[in-house]
Parts: sequence; C-alpha cells; structure tokens
Amino acid sequence: MNAKEQQFITVIREHERTIYTVCYMFSSDTDEVNDLYQDILVRLWQGFDAFEGKSDIKTWIYRVSLNYCINFSNRRKKRRERLDLGAGFPSEGRSLEKNLQIKQLYKRINALGLVDRSVVLLWLEGLSYDEIGAILGISVKNVSFKLVRIKEQLKKMSNI
Repeated sequence: MNAKEQQFITVIREHERTIYTVCYMFSSDTDEVNDLYQDILVRLWQGFDAFEGKSDIKTWIYRVSLNYCINFSNRRKKRRERLDLGAGFPSEGRSLEKNLQIKQLYKRINALGLVDRSVVLLWLEGLSYDEIGAILGISVKNVSFKLVRIKEQLKKMSNI
C-alpha cells in the first residue's frame, strides 16, 4: 500500500461517522445507506488528489457527501414519492422512548427541503455556523437565519 492510500484510509477512518451520518439523513434502509457510503468513498478517492487543503478536510468530506446524497435524493424523488426516514440511527443502549423521540425528529427533518435538511444535519453534528456556511456555500448570517426558521418549522410539525 502506498503513502497516498494509507493517508486516505486514515482520513476515512477519522471521518467514517460523518459520512454515515449524512447517508442516514437521506435513507433509512441499511443496504442503501451502505451503498451510499461506498459511492461516497469512491467520490472521495477520485477527488483526493485534487483536495488542496483550502478548507478543513472534514468540510470537504461533508460537502462531497451532502452533494452526492442530495443528487441521489433528487434522482430517487423523480422515481418515487418522498423518502421515509423513520428509522434514525441504530440504538446504542438508548431507551425505547428516546429512540421513538429520535425517530420522530428525523421524520420531521425529512419533511424539510434538501438545503434545510442539510443545515439541520450539520448543526446537529455540532458544527459551527462558520463551518456550516463553508460547507453549504452560504453566509454565516444566512445559516443563523435558516436555523431560526427551521426550528420554528420543526416545532409546528406536530402532525408528522
């Protein structure tokens, strides 16, 4: 294994959860999530030489992952109705009530548009407004405005 391959493997191991998190936001089917993950790895590998380090590697990984999943979702939407993201993440010792709350939250998030869904995903991952803006190509002020509006929307979605 050459140095480039080893470096890529190290980067992927460090950011595996990030990629899976994005995949889970766009599908609840485990096989489909794994397919998305593999496709994103291919995209990351193809672009690895071109990554110039102008942004943080995590920002680049989020951007590639989100763009791929958004494109996937758009293609899928043309073939079928909206995707039902009710499964959420696999439980890790959480109570049944907590899992139901998480399932409900992701169902509501899935009802949002793709950009809003991306903003919420990044915010839930604990990224700063600066990082979210860099990943999505919007201003920090716009991130702040979108989050306030999205939170209000989510509160109003009691029927989902």
